[in-house]
Amino acid sequence: EGVYHTADATLWFFHALGRYLEASGDWTTVSGLLPQLEEIVAHHIAGTRFGIGVDPRDGLLRQGDEALPLTWMDARVQGWVVTPRRGKAVEINALWYNALRLLEDWQRRAERGARADETARAAERARTSFNARFWNPRRSCLFDVLDGDPAEAELNRPNQLFAFTLPYPVLERERWEPVLDAVRRELLTPLGLRSLSPGAPQYKSRYDGDLRARDAAYHQGTVWSWLIGPYVDACLRVRPDDAAGARKALEAFLPHLDDACAGQVSEVFDAEPPFTPRGCVAQAWGVAELLRAWVKTEIKAAP
Repeated sequence: EGVYHTADATLWFFHALGRYLEASGDWTTVSGLLPQLEEIVAHHIAGTRFGIGVDPRDGLLRQGDEALPLTWMDARVQGWVVTPRRGKAVEINALWYNALRLLEDWQRRAERGARADETARAAERARTSFNARFWNPRRSCLFDVLDGDPAEAELNRPNQLFAFTLPYPVLERERWEPVLDAVRRELLTPLGLRSLSPGAPQYKSRYDGDLRARDAAYHQGTVWSWLIGPYVDACLRVRPDDAAGARKALEAFLPHLDDACAGQVSEVFDAEPPFTPRGCVAQAWGVAELLRAWVKTEIKAAP
């Protein structure tokens, strides 16, 4: 059906590169990539394929193509885009702000002061607009997507967690806990987060049936194991001294390791008890996020 990329793919690369630099100290590699990183940001600001580009009116990143799903919620079957999320998606704008701040840091380290100042202005504009526009006061959480289908904006999805779990959180501090509460109340299960809250018209409680039925449920309620990582990150951002409390969110994964595939974590689960494992029986990002969250919540014994 052709080759395309999601609107957040290169933005995740900025995040990964930042983590790599933090772990390795390899500034030589990062500094060597600076021209390409600046070019990526410039193309996002000017606009690129599939409607991906910064809206000059508010500095937020938008995307949209009638034929393609351009976020990680990318189910498509027989030309039907199940979760289009066209417009300004919450996690893409969180990643955009994070990428801008990372680039600013690297530019200052490389003594590119004028370019760093320009990047900082773009980041601050995005942050101001994000906090003015994405906050949903009626539900005390974040809109999922702006300037698209109004019915999609109100949906409670896990994507909003990235607004304060990335190294550079775009969301104002006083709103972290209400967002976490909304996710915990409607999306948290013992084996990850629902992709959509129960009660939404599109909500599907089971991931089964033929391909069309499965794709219709894939991001419309189905629990994703990898989302337990961002959830734990959110818990620790709100309560950094409560690693034990965050670790409790991982406990149900231990018996699951003997369930669908020994020693592995399933891709997805049904959204209601008994949370039947579905999809592939060994999902790399589910395994990786569980391991990362487990290490992050480790309680060190007193000396």
